[in-house]
Amino acid sequence: MATPDYWLAKLSRLRVDRARGDPAPHKPLLLLVVADLAQEEALPPSVLPLTPELAFRFASYWSVVARRRSQKPDIRLPFHHLAGDGIWTVMDESGSASADKKLTRFAKLPSDFVAFLADPSYRDNARQILIAKYFPPSERIALYEAIGMKVPTPIEMEEHAAYKSLQEARAVGREARFRIHVVAAYNYTCALTGCRLTTISSGSLVDAAHIHEFADSRNNAIDNGIALSKNAHWSFDQGLWTISDEYRVIVAVDRFSEAAPEPAHLLRTYHAKPLYLPNDRSLWPSPVHLAWHRTKKFQGF
Repeated sequence: MATPDYWLAKLSRLRVDRARGDPAPHKPLLLLVVADLAQEEALPPSVLPLTPELAFRFASYWSVVARRRSQKPDIRLPFHHLAGDGIWTVMDESGSASADKKLTRFAKLPSDFVAFLADPSYRDNARQILIAKYFPPSERIALYEAIGMKVPTPIEMEEHAAYKSLQEARAVGREARFRIHVVAAYNYTCALTGCRLTTISSGSLVDAAHIHEFADSRNNAIDNGIALSKNAHWSFDQGLWTISDEYRVIVAVDRFSEAAPEPAHLLRTYHAKPLYLPNDRSLWPSPVHLAWHRTKKFQGF
């Protein structure tokens, strides 16, 4: 069963059209309507029908955004397309899966989503995120008044707009820890070039780069990291150079063209040179991760 944090994260990442420069209000407005139904204990336990009464509620909320959205509100758009966000599944008149908003008549509600909205605390959190995330300040106040909720302070609204799920917040923290540990281990020095530059205002020249990319490894250990300057980081991620088990640079010299005012700045000049590594050998890159990079990322032979 999905947790409340799962649903809050879903609501904070709706796929909304931004072609006009602002988030389209259709989906969040309909979800505010659904939250109202839950508060009134009028939300069906499993199947929500598309009814004139639902459309009336949606049109009433639409008056808040009418100044920036001149078109007539069409509830069929969000009712159908919220399925694409994983909020619910949609069905036609016969109860079969619907592929077109013109045919959609019912939304099948996940039981844990219904339970989530039935809880007053989670329901209010959901409303706060929807309002802060997808509406400008003037509309936020109007929507809070329409719902009958206390208007949060500007700081609270911005906190709601910047909501991160528990999983996302932990990921941000892990990434920050990885960067601190790796860059400090290399004494803020690029392992490829040996360059070191730090300032009070901007931090360090170098980044903490993953050797076995995080999207695949989910590994933030120090021995899966290496401190690299911006150019070195980019070219490493592109597989234009890699590292041998002897911690020497291997450059894919036939896979790119380059130019620089000083020949010493060219990537190809680092071929076969040793890396600048931490004094503590236990912090050096793991041969296992280096082998992955040579096999999966390196463009050379």
